[in-house]
Amino acid sequence: MEFAAVALPLALGIIMFGLGLDLTPGDFARVARQPKAAAVALACQLLVLPAICFGLVLMFRLPPILAVGMLLLAASPGGTTANLYSHLFRGDVALNISLTAINSIIAVVTLPVITNLAIAVFQPGDLAVGLQFAKTLEVFLMVLAPVGLGMTVRALRPGFARAMDKPVRIASVAILVGVIAGAVAGSFDLLASNFVLLGAITSLFCIVSLSVGYVVPRLANIARPQAVASAFEVGIHNATLAIVIAQGVLERPDMSLPAGIYGVLMFPIAALFGLWVTRRQGR
Repeated sequence: MEFAAVALPLALGIIMFGLGLDLTPGDFARVARQPKAAAVALACQLLVLPAICFGLVLMFRLPPILAVGMLLLAASPGGTTANLYSHLFRGDVALNISLTAINSIIAVVTLPVITNLAIAVFQPGDLAVGLQFAKTLEVFLMVLAPVGLGMTVRALRPGFARAMDKPVRIASVAILVGVIAGAVAGSFDLLASNFVLLGAITSLFCIVSLSVGYVVPRLANIARPQAVASAFEVGIHNATLAIVIAQGVLERPDMSLPAGIYGVLMFPIAALFGLWVTRRQGR
């Protein structure tokens, strides 16, 4: 957990700066002119995934406290790591960044609503979760501040920005490998002791989330780069936020188990999904 809370945000800040070197204001203007992709991705994130997660919880017959933990995870906005995966697998990074910012704001309302509904249904005790303005602001700044700095560097030194494209991609892959290794090492005991039950449902939830995020936009005739961006935005949840709410707000560390195990497994699953999408496009 400590690795995710400290090292991961720092690494992502560096990555977001690199992404900003590849973006211009025109990229975001294009997203605003073509809102269909954003609307479809947000609908999948806010409506479809909580319903799918609820079905999975019933199917796996999770204990009440873990059931609420899964719905808390499903209600969490897209993780900032989605921008990295979209960058690596040629998605529309501008769309990712816009979705992360928009969804983080909407989640101030939707996250406590969905979580409190789950608490009312499964009744794990006298719990309630309020609006999380501070964490939303943290996610918002973690995404936008370094991206804005990178875009400023690109505007002032376009030659430098172009020259840094390949090194940034190589560094992103190296950081991603480090994230996966560190997450596994830091949560090995948690993963080993709860893998059979929670490992299965969180892995399936991640795969379904990624698939819904990609297939639904493609069925809606949305271009592949936007569909790839949607897949990672919908499929990679902010597990750190779910852990903070479970442990810090609700004071139930056991409720954070689904997010903790998901936070380990989502990295390799998302990487394999990205490779599958890339190979499929190549064919």
